[in-house]
Amino acid sequence: MIRNLILCLALLAAVPAQADKLANKLFGAVGDPSQQDAMPIGTYARGCAAGLIEMPETGPNWQVMRLSRHRNFGQPVLVNYLYDLAGYANQAGWKGIYIGDMGQPRGGPMTSGHASHQIGLDVDIWTLKPNSLTLTAKERENLSSISVRTDDQLSVNENWDSSYAAFLKLAASDPRVDRIFVAAAIKLELCKTATKADKKWLQHIRPEAGHEDHFHIRLKCPKGARLCETQKPTVNELSKGGDGCDETLAWWVSDAYLHPKPAPKPPKPVPHKKGPREFTMADLPRQCINVLSSP
Repeated sequence: MIRNLILCLALLAAVPAQADKLANKLFGAVGDPSQQDAMPIGTYARGCAAGLIEMPETGPNWQVMRLSRHRNFGQPVLVNYLYDLAGYANQAGWKGIYIGDMGQPRGGPMTSGHASHQIGLDVDIWTLKPNSLTLTAKERENLSSISVRTDDQLSVNENWDSSYAAFLKLAASDPRVDRIFVAAAIKLELCKTATKADKKWLQHIRPEAGHEDHFHIRLKCPKGARLCETQKPTVNELSKGGDGCDETLAWWVSDAYLHPKPAPKPPKPVPHKKGPREFTMADLPRQCINVLSSP
C-alpha cells in the first residue's frame, strides 16, 4: 500500500513538470509499451494508448516495413485484425501484405508524419503487393510502395487491377473497421465497378488526400473502451446513409478542390490552430501522463 501511495505521489508530481513539454518528443522517446490494460485514450489525432502490443515484424503472410521507425504497435484488436487481414488477403489474389506505420509504443503524437495514429487503432497497408515475404531489414528500409493513382488525381493508373477492389472489400467488410482512407480516384473507381447490390461496404471507404500509395485503415473504438472517443461525423453521416458515391465524392476531383483560386486575405489575422506536433502534454487527455509514466 505504501509503495502504491509513493507511486501515486510521483505521478502527481510529474504532471506540472511534464505539462508544458512537447508530447511528440516525450512519446517518441519511449521504447516500450506501458504495462497497463489495453485502452485507447482520447481521439485518433489527440490522444495516447495504454497496453499496446507489438506486431511481429514478419509472419507467414505479412511483413512490417520501415522497422527503424519503431511504429509497429497497436491495440490488441488492431493486431488481431491484421493477423486476419493478412490471412485472407490471398482471397483477393494477394500473397500477403506489407504493413506500414501503426503506432508508437505508447501512441501519442509523432515527431514526423502522421497527425493521427495516436491511440493504437490506425494502420497503413502498402499498395505494393508483396512478391516476397522474406525481405531483410535493409530491404524493408529501401523498398517503397507504389502509387495506384494518376498524377492528375482523376483516376487510377496502370498499377491498378481488380485485386485492389477485392482486397478493399475484404478489409472494409470486417465489423471492426470504422473507415479506410484512400485517394479519391480509388473510391471513384470502386463506385464505378461495384454492383448496385454490393455497395454497402463502400460506405467505409473514404476519400482523403495523400493516400495514393497506401490504404489507411482505422478501427472502431473497441467495446468497453470508455476513454476512446468515436470519430465524428460517422461514415453513415458522411455518406448520408448511402455508399458515398455522390456529389461529396465528386468534389474531391473537382477543379475547385484540385486547382483552388487564391483565397482573399481575411480582414483579421486567423488565430493559429495547434497541430499535433505542437501539442504539449497539457493538450492531451490527462490519463496520458499516467501512460507515459507507467513502467
